[in-house]
Parts: sequence; structure tokens; C-alpha cells
Amino acid sequence: MNPKQDLRIALYQPDIAGNTGTILRFAACMGIAVDIIEPAGFDLSDRNLRRAGMDYLEMAALTRHVDWDAFQQWRIAQRRRLVLMTTKSALPYTDFAFGVADILLFGRESAGAPNKVHEAADTRVTIPMPGGGRSLNLALSVAMATGEAMRQLR
Repeated sequence: MNPKQDLRIALYQPDIAGNTGTILRFAACMGIAVDIIEPAGFDLSDRNLRRAGMDYLEMAALTRHVDWDAFQQWRIAQRRRLVLMTTKSALPYTDFAFGVADILLFGRESAGAPNKVHEAADTRVTIPMPGGGRSLNLALSVAMATGEAMRQLR
């Protein structure tokens, strides 16, 4: 089986509807599929999701996975590399060589990704924050990392 050779964005149990809507809008505009690993911290029909995503939600290529195990089974069957974006890495995303079949995984806004997700990731990379902050907004992080991956790949 040949894996589909398209970069993807995955959100692990996202907490904030507005961020997810913004990410879905971004992904639709960029032609990138999004995987949501449930449970989400909000109803995926939430009006805040719709407001942030505007009319782009219908354009978004969204796949929902009922839980982490279902996502992992799908990912392994597709033979896709999992690139976890995390503050718990020393490898800057700009120094990493992204691949066409990568899945860029982002953790929860409130808690990041649990240990089992870190252990399952093929690699972990970070967005350096020389200003000293703890973290960036999720939608901003997705745009930065995905933009760098697209720059490298296209």
C-alpha cells in the first residue's frame, strides 16, 4: 500500500473552538487536511468554531478520530511519520527536514500532549521562543510550523 503523500495537521483533543475553527480555515486555504483526535473540549458544531472558521469549514478536509488509539491505527496503516510539535524538544522546527507524508501533531491548548503521545511520535520539534514565553497560541503555532513545512516541500 502506498501512503498518500500529503502533509497533514493533527490536533490532539483541542480545547478551544475558536482556535480549531481558525486552523480549519487556514488548512482549507492551504489545501491541507486536518485530523482531530477526540474527545475535543467542545462540541464540534460549536458556534465559536463556525464563527472562527467562517464559510471555510465546508471546504476543510477534516477527519475525526474517536480517540488516540483509532488515530494511531489509521496513521500506522497509512505509514505516516508523526512529527509532534512540543515545548519539550530542543530541535527547532526550522532545523528539521519535513517530509511530504508527515503529520504535524499539536497538543491540547491546556495541557499539551501526554506521555503516550510523546512516546509514539517519530520525532519532536519545537518553535523556539527567545523572548521567554511558555507557549504560543495554537493556531499561530500551526501556521508557523505548517508554513515552514510547506516552504521546504514546495
